[in-house]
Amino acid sequence: MWKLLIAFTVIPAVELYLLIQLGQWMGAGATVAMIVVTGTLGAWLAKREGLSVLKTIKQEASKGFPSGDRLVEGLMVLIGGALLLTPGVMTDFFGFSLILPFTRRAAAPFIKRALLGWVGFVPRAGQPTPGPLGEEFTPEPEPSKPAPTGFDHPSF
Repeated sequence: MWKLLIAFTVIPAVELYLLIQLGQWMGAGATVAMIVVTGTLGAWLAKREGLSVLKTIKQEASKGFPSGDRLVEGLMVLIGGALLLTPGVMTDFFGFSLILPFTRRAAAPFIKRALLGWVGFVPRAGQPTPGPLGEEFTPEPEPSKPAPTGFDHPSF
């Protein structure tokens, strides 16, 4: 409940306040121009970096490497692009930090760890988490299960 209140009420109110302050300081025309420029630049950067991440995923997949790190980076580029298309100063700052390669790669391990925790993956003591340093995670084999009966999915 509190997260939704912050996301849909507090953040837009702060963004509006900052834009009003910028408008008073720079002028309305310059503020609108800044919003248009950051949105356009953000869309261009999101496309460029997104295609770069996709290319890396394809290259790693062709070599047989898992691409979990690149998938997290792709998600960061997608979210960063959406933030940059949203008018505001704070959203632009966070959007650029998610899109630019040097900040994205620095933040990716932390975001990946948070996402793994969110979906319930908690590594045991001494077990490496999958990461950009080349550590590999090999899950324990699942116990054998009886063969499913019926149809799992329609086959065409």
